[in-house]
Amino acid sequence: MTADAAGRFLVTAFFAVVFLQSAFDKLIDRTGNVAYFSDHFKDTPMLADSVPLLFWVLTAIELSTGILCALGILTGDFLWRRFGMAGAGVLLAGIALLCLLVGQRLAKDYAGAATVAAYLVVALVGLGFF
Repeated sequence: MTADAAGRFLVTAFFAVVFLQSAFDKLIDRTGNVAYFSDHFKDTPMLADSVPLLFWVLTAIELSTGILCALGILTGDFLWRRFGMAGAGVLLAGIALLCLLVGQRLAKDYAGAATVAAYLVVALVGLGFF
């Protein structure tokens, strides 16, 4: 395996784990997660009333990201320097992270936004491998 392929594997596997776990957690503990997000965004006028809808949109994006990344790993798609399932999964990870970053910034949770930004850097570096 080349160094580029190893980089694609690691980034794709990283996001498969992160987003599948996050999506499954949201699906298994929907009530707890919606309550957490409702409390987190209660003082954010732009998001407070939309939390249930945005919860499902984010869950769908996270699940799609995790599935694409997992399929990219299982099919060996990451082995070739082309934009296939693995690349699409990493791109979708970046989009999901931008959604999270916007929410954290609107909620004025700057520490949370900084954490999301670190994940976004991984996505940007990972896209460079594809």
